[in-house]
Amino acid sequence: MLPASARLRRREDFSRVVRSGRRVGRGALVVHVAGAGFGRVPAGTRSGEDSPGGSSPASGHPARAGFVVSKAVGPAVTRNLVTRRLRHLLRDRLDLLPAGADLVVRALPAAATRPYDELAADLDAALAKAVRRPERAAAPAP
Repeated sequence: MLPASARLRRREDFSRVVRSGRRVGRGALVVHVAGAGFGRVPAGTRSGEDSPGGSSPASGHPARAGFVVSKAVGPAVTRNLVTRRLRHLLRDRLDLLPAGADLVVRALPAAATRPYDELAADLDAALAKAVRRPERAAAPAP
């Protein structure tokens, strides 16, 4: 189980992460990461300024995570199983994200039939790609 301080709960937080964060898809998962230097700062919030809900990307909260498992994945029993698996996998990996980062893990329909170890590999690959800072191209010397 993820501690309460490590969970995304509000619809606005999910929307902000999905709209303005970095997106990486691997296997049966799509990972969205925002805050703490990832993605764009949403309109209406400047760096260091809190949003009305108190959770701007620049705020110093610990890394938080949320899950999106739609009805396309399967019936309720299957969706709950996929969510439990993802929550358990992410519990040990949440410390890989910097403080202030928000993460949304979206399960694709293939996640319902994916074995646990392959789901873990998909999550590891997506997190590694999402957390990696983009390398800036060296400017040509004049």
